[in-house]
Amino acid sequence: MGLLDLFSAAKRQPAECLVSLDNVEIEELYPLLLEVVVETDRKQWTTATLVFETRRIEDGSWAVQDDDRFRPWVPVRIEARFGDETEEVMRGYVREVRSEYPADSGGARVTLTCQDDSLKLDRLHVEQRWGEDSPITDAQIAAQIAQRNGLSLTVPPSEGQTVQDLNQNGTDVRFLQRRAQANGFEIIMREGGLYFGEMRLDAEPQSNIMVYAGPDSNCISFNLQDDGHLPDRVAYQVAAEQGAESPPVEVSPNLTLMGTEPADSTDSGLDSFVWRPQRHGVSDDGQMNAIAQQAANEASMKIRVEGELDASLYGHVLRVGEPVGVDGVGERYSGIYYVDSATHRFDANGYRVDFRLLRNAYGDNLASADNPLAGVL
Repeated sequence: MGLLDLFSAAKRQPAECLVSLDNVEIEELYPLLLEVVVETDRKQWTTATLVFETRRIEDGSWAVQDDDRFRPWVPVRIEARFGDETEEVMRGYVREVRSEYPADSGGARVTLTCQDDSLKLDRLHVEQRWGEDSPITDAQIAAQIAQRNGLSLTVPPSEGQTVQDLNQNGTDVRFLQRRAQANGFEIIMREGGLYFGEMRLDAEPQSNIMVYAGPDSNCISFNLQDDGHLPDRVAYQVAAEQGAESPPVEVSPNLTLMGTEPADSTDSGLDSFVWRPQRHGVSDDGQMNAIAQQAANEASMKIRVEGELDASLYGHVLRVGEPVGVDGVGERYSGIYYVDSATHRFDANGYRVDFRLLRNAYGDNLASADNPLAGVL
């Protein structure tokens, strides 16, 4: 079966890939579309790769690369359709167009590389002093940057630090990255919106990933690692105003527990498990505390999963930076997880998603109403 079958009305699969360039769906080019891969990661910008085969037309032009929409900075949107419902996978801009002309003209290809709205925020070098007249929070900075770039705020940004006379000497997106690092925040671009803030473990969980659930199964593979060699707490020191460094300050994770029992070693009977992150030249107590807090929170995610999802059976677009339920892997490991990354792939095999999940707790905390196997003997 070719990729054409994924877009054909006669042999429509449960999930379809819809692509728009310059705000127009490329329906006439679907027969030439070989593969769409969208990589989403809560620590990186979302990127997409679209691969087309291309043909030379009788007048000497080429079917794909001579289409005026195939050029850098054209808006792009990729969606998944599940029956009557459509969900967005990514939106942004074409960053690069690559055309290949091998000896065999039948192997000619055009590849579009795209990036989310962060690409737009990386065009203009800005020199600005934030909080020059009065203190300003990182939430206010993020809101102003979003507004001047035509982005909405998906939810109110986390407050962050309060700063005064802070210099921006670079593009908006690079400055936001610096502020996110200083606070231990995430930056996620989705559906024309910007999220700038803490991990959202309290958000409404997405539909369950079902493992070994008979006809309700939607998970192809699920591989879990429970890593005990990650610290339970993180300590830091800053230089005192005079003389030696101040005493170490220990920081514990402050994330919502995603199960019924924390995944730590406090009950092991061993000595305390505490690490110290490198300071990287930071001497400010507030910033060091934020760095240590982020390190403690990341280390608390001791349960890590890599797997593959049949997204047509799942029926939704798996979103990064949000919780998701996992059912069918036992009382200890079933429950709520956090989506760290998701690679969406549309090709001749259908719609598959390679995912990476994180968890900081043990115990099945899924609502029984969401568990089709609950009560089964």
